[in-house]
Amino acid sequence: MRQLMLTSALCTSLVLGAAPPATAQVQPQPAPQAEAASEPAITVIEPLDRAAAFAEHPLEPFVASYEVYNKGRRLGEATMELVRGSNNRWRIDLNMRGTGLLRLTGLNAEQSVVFEEREGQLLPISQATSQRALVSNRRQVGVYDWKARRATWRGDVRESRRDPVPLQDGDMPGLLINLAVIRDASPGVRLRYRYVDGGRAREHIYQAESATDGYEAGEIGYQALRLQRGDASDGTELWVASGVPTPLRVLQHEDGADGIDLRLIEYK
Repeated sequence: MRQLMLTSALCTSLVLGAAPPATAQVQPQPAPQAEAASEPAITVIEPLDRAAAFAEHPLEPFVASYEVYNKGRRLGEATMELVRGSNNRWRIDLNMRGTGLLRLTGLNAEQSVVFEEREGQLLPISQATSQRALVSNRRQVGVYDWKARRATWRGDVRESRRDPVPLQDGDMPGLLINLAVIRDASPGVRLRYRYVDGGRAREHIYQAESATDGYEAGEIGYQALRLQRGDASDGTELWVASGVPTPLRVLQHEDGADGIDLRLIEYK
């Protein structure tokens, strides 16, 4: 199983961390270069669009419960929670817990991200990730310093990922990207974000299906929109529904097979 340091897309999606200061006026993101005619257009949501989207669907605290699977086998449970702080700050937490003997698999992991919502921008401030197993504990702490325009990680971080990562407007860890996708998704859209997490920066592009489809979460049915990042051999699928503040499902593909899979049971 891929190391469950809250898998960058999931658990970094798990994201809702804690942390110190950082404030800088966020400037509009530069316009993307033109795509080849054969490629679908990529939608980059501009600041005014983000502000309008959040004005229509503002962030609201929630607690969501998930079942966690890997390769179709149930491993345990997860909770995702969005908490309102003071001074326009929020925290999003993702806690994953193995059940029974599966507690020894390393599934017991937590990720937390502290961020600000500023004119539609989700501005990460700090992040903490921990993983507990039978014989070891691992922890990472990241700080997004917007004044210095760099992000750094300390703790159990690979040597190659200890150098500061230069920040660009719109950079987010995985958990915040999940919230942004919920806000931005619509049928047929292709969304681009820059993922910065765990000492790495890379582009994440999500392609939405052309229409919604029926999806059951727990005992409730939804018209859900599926978005795909990467491909079926090594990528992530996200199911979202209008009016639901958290993903209905987050599925990672590994080597052509289903990997870690979070399935919503209920939220409030």
